[in-house]
Amino acid sequence: MAVLTLHQQHFSAVEFMNKPVLVLLTTLALFLIYVLVRCVSDIKVEQEFAKKGAVRLPSRSEDFLGLRLFWTLFRALQKDKYLDVARRYHDEHGATFATRLLGEMIINTIDPENIKAVLATQFNDFDLGNRYEAFYPLLGDGIFTLDHEAWSRSRGLLRPQFSRQQVSDVAKLEPYLQDLIARLDRAPAESCDIQELFYKLTIDSATEFLFGQSVNSLRLTGPSPAADNIPDVKRASQSEIAAVFARAFDYCQEIVAFRCLLQSWYWLMNPKKFRDNITIVHRFVDHYVDRAVSLVRQSIETKKQGEVVQSERYMFLEALAEETQDPKALRDQSLNILLAGRDTTAGLLSWTFYLLARHPRVLEKLRTEIIDTFGNRLHSPGKKQINFETLKNATYLRHVLNEVLRLYPSVPSNFRVANKDTTLPRGGGADGSSPVLVRKGEKVFFTVFFMHRRKDLFGEDADDFRPERWEANRWMWEYLPFNGGPRICLGQQYALTEAAYTVVRLLQQFDTLENKDLPEENGIPLKRSWLTMSNAKGVHVRLYNK
Repeated sequence: MAVLTLHQQHFSAVEFMNKPVLVLLTTLALFLIYVLVRCVSDIKVEQEFAKKGAVRLPSRSEDFLGLRLFWTLFRALQKDKYLDVARRYHDEHGATFATRLLGEMIINTIDPENIKAVLATQFNDFDLGNRYEAFYPLLGDGIFTLDHEAWSRSRGLLRPQFSRQQVSDVAKLEPYLQDLIARLDRAPAESCDIQELFYKLTIDSATEFLFGQSVNSLRLTGPSPAADNIPDVKRASQSEIAAVFARAFDYCQEIVAFRCLLQSWYWLMNPKKFRDNITIVHRFVDHYVDRAVSLVRQSIETKKQGEVVQSERYMFLEALAEETQDPKALRDQSLNILLAGRDTTAGLLSWTFYLLARHPRVLEKLRTEIIDTFGNRLHSPGKKQINFETLKNATYLRHVLNEVLRLYPSVPSNFRVANKDTTLPRGGGADGSSPVLVRKGEKVFFTVFFMHRRKDLFGEDADDFRPERWEANRWMWEYLPFNGGPRICLGQQYALTEAAYTVVRLLQQFDTLENKDLPEENGIPLKRSWLTMSNAKGVHVRLYNK
């Protein structure tokens, strides 16, 4: 009897599925019921929050799903005009407004109070959302991809590696500055792309700091490998992998940036070339991970035998391997730090020389401070030595770097996802002073690139490069080049120290800096805003002595 009943049920299901109109009507009915239940729930939640003064922002999208907005931003990202296009929406709709992007509600804000809430005062109300899935193929389980307890453990593991003792030793940077100066001396008389050289400089110093062995890219001669020249990873030597690592790392970041723009549809952006380049990146780092684990194990065995061996120099990965010898954990954390240590500093240096070459008054004032303080060579008699403290006390140099980071922050935009129904302090109501309701699962995008250029915060000349604005002003949540709150950048002192040292040494070495860039459309540079921001056409200058 039971068999007969099941048999009858089977045929009933088959019969139902063979009636497409019935299936369609049933599906439509279920969808309408879902929409009705969701609407009732939405109304209830909105009424509850309205009692607290919070309001729901209307969508400013031109179409229901935000497909047109997505296409506009996607094309702008491809053409290196993403930030310029996105800024128009804030100019039109104000500091805080809502849009739909691929069907998802997005709240966009450049209000310092709202950003403070997301990053600090309401930190526990927001997560990274699908950043984990978008970043994971490249960066794995690292400090930039994890949330909650896993992130806290990750940060605790890394914090000791960025103690002042580790980041204040500027002498270790000098060999790479000598390589950079040598490349500039050999550069054509017309100009060179100093941004390309800064990326080589920072990857050289970052790999030394992380792995105890630099890739020495500034010393390599000859043409760079072709973009599609991907070696057979299983057969390639470490030197062959190292030669294409930086290019592979750059390409992977480009794809990850597009995956972030796709939001919940990130999985659509997973081409074979992306996977192949990730393999190159991972193979490159795995070599150093194996080396660090081997060194730590040897050290442990040596200690067991009663011997004491003092390490000659600090190596990030070896110090990390003393805490965990999980190869994947070591690789993931190394890549997360390499991304920050290489790209943010190279970007800061590139935009610094881009601006100095266009502002001779600032350049002259800065070089005067440097020569008066440190002399015109590395160890000038009667002058201060270049170290962590003297760099920090070089006032105008500090103001210049602050101003560069204001105009061109290394990470121009970011987002968080609400993990429950919550609010932002401002942006609602006719005057924009009421709290804003943020539903669970909705994203809050904040773009410090725009906030740093708000005229009501930084003056009518907010778009201008004027380091003197830092003489009498101190900004808090209005100025966030290194993020804020519990997730504030661990390596900000490392980046600032390396950048300051490089600026000092180059302006000691060369007395003339000329802009050699081609004319720009409306005087606005094309900005490649992937995970970090760089000049899309490079920074072409000439550094020399008269």
